[in-house]
Amino acid sequence: MNAPLRRTLTGAMALSLAVPLAACGSDHKEAGASEKSIGLLLPENKASRYEDFDRRIISSKVASRCLECRLDYHNAKSSVDAQRQQFDALVKKGVKVIILDPVDAQAAGTWVDAAARKGVKVVSYDRLAEGKVAAYVSYDNEKIGRLQGEGLVAALGSRAATADVVMLNGSPADPNSPGFKKGAHAVLDHKVHKIVYERDITGWSASKAGEKMTEAVKNLGPAGFDAVYSANDGMAGGIADALKSAGVSNVPLSGQDAELTALQRILKGTQSFTVYKEVRPEAQTAGDIAVNLLQGKSITSLAPTTVTGKRASGIPAKLFSAKIVTRNTMQDTVIRDGAVRADLICTEDLKAACKSLGIS
Repeated sequence: MNAPLRRTLTGAMALSLAVPLAACGSDHKEAGASEKSIGLLLPENKASRYEDFDRRIISSKVASRCLECRLDYHNAKSSVDAQRQQFDALVKKGVKVIILDPVDAQAAGTWVDAAARKGVKVVSYDRLAEGKVAAYVSYDNEKIGRLQGEGLVAALGSRAATADVVMLNGSPADPNSPGFKKGAHAVLDHKVHKIVYERDITGWSASKAGEKMTEAVKNLGPAGFDAVYSANDGMAGGIADALKSAGVSNVPLSGQDAELTALQRILKGTQSFTVYKEVRPEAQTAGDIAVNLLQGKSITSLAPTTVTGKRASGIPAKLFSAKIVTRNTMQDTVIRDGAVRADLICTEDLKAACKSLGIS
């Protein structure tokens, strides 16, 4: 996620967010580029969020700011090679501004630098690509990690000071992961007794997270830990299954991304909370920055802070804040904002819980 999958929203609200892409022109690959083109490269289509939210919101923002602009959109479907080819093709066609959410931030660095030498400005979106990017739009990853740590401490309540915690972090290849980990440690290292088992999960894999959770239970015993830190909701699903298989219950479990299945686990009591990162302001800001760069305008007001990557510093950035979602705050966060429809959360087996919490 951002997380990678910093992070997945259900596509069920696609219709409410749909915008007429024709205002930006066709986004088919074969259409010729011009100086009014903006490239948009998203990393995957497994998460309905990217197709139904990010793409549509960015498209709408670009159209509202620049009627003659067209958005040249492509999805890498989790392939680094595919995204490199898409990126190179945009540069070759003469696109001067590209919004890039990299599949692999490190690998993207060489593309970004090569493009910058040709005058192409890259807006790094959601994940910070290496290289000379023109701007970065995302969430404050350390703050998200702290939120997760604070949420876990709150879920533990009076047991926190004596609690032992299993910690399963995000993918080491994702540039967002170190921030999540650092923020979570900043809280947990001082608020709980001990981190008794910790692993990074390659690729944010739910199955690998489940395997590591099973390993932790085997090593520590079913009663050898009091809570589990999971860096995102996808991993939390695998962890919850592993805990159930091991006969472990009533253990606080964290998450991130406000996925539909995670929200349902929260209602069922098998996950304590998730972190909600609203897509709309992030996507709209990326669109605004891209248009300003295309038109030669300042982005200072849109990117008021700076960040540092491994190969570049002083990158103009806008970092948003996130929110914790529990069963008691679900109605006033993800449902109120239209991120997830209540009727999709409240399946037959959850209708009673939804009714008791006023979720509608």
